[in-house]
Amino acid sequence: MRPSPAEIVRTLVAGRLPALVHLARHPGPHQVRHAVDPDGRVLLLVPVVSDLAAALVPPAGDTDVATVLDVLDLPPAAGAPSLGRAWVSGWAERLDEARDAAVDFAATDPVGDLLDVGSRFHLHRFEVAEARWERAGRVRRVDPEAYAEAEPDPLHPVEADLLADLADHHAEQVGDYLRRRLDLPGDQTPQVVRIDRYGLLVAHGRPGATRRARLAFPRPVADVAELSRLLHPMLCPRAAA
Repeated sequence: MRPSPAEIVRTLVAGRLPALVHLARHPGPHQVRHAVDPDGRVLLLVPVVSDLAAALVPPAGDTDVATVLDVLDLPPAAGAPSLGRAWVSGWAERLDEARDAAVDFAATDPVGDLLDVGSRFHLHRFEVAEARWERAGRVRRVDPEAYAEAEPDPLHPVEADLLADLADHHAEQVGDYLRRRLDLPGDQTPQVVRIDRYGLLVAHGRPGATRRARLAFPRPVADVAELSRLLHPMLCPRAAA
């Protein structure tokens, strides 16, 4: 098992990564702080006095602006592959009543500027009408309904910390476990380079001939606590025995 394209796009645009927006009829792109509400709609936190705010003013007679959110994954560790790039687009509209949207934004990123929504900041929102996932030079279209129904990966926000903990505190146990699972010779040092709710991505091989293998979990994990229970036999084999 592995994340679907819809899950990857939903994970990338969840609000934990830097993002850019491209707006119709305006040069750009613009940097933006964003989040996603439970229905998958994109929220943009925009300073009232900014080029972005000016660009988000709709043309006369309209109430919204064609908007594309552009998010590039940041690999969590050296040697880790990127999940790629997500592009989601829709028609952004400024929210006059933004209390509920501010609560949704705070669930992802509880920044203090949310207290100034309506004075120094505005919230804009758009429903995703089109979604694309780009990786390794290939672009896939993702059904907007599948995107809206997908859940962001619960491990993605803490993936870098999880990988650092495995490398810094459990390298010997992890190496032994991975060599057994992948039937590797003892002179190889396999390394976990990505973790998601479905499993581990492992790099192995000799310098200049690195390969990657995926080890699936018995079931998708819901959170870090469940991940810890699944990894316990790998990290503490004697205790598990």
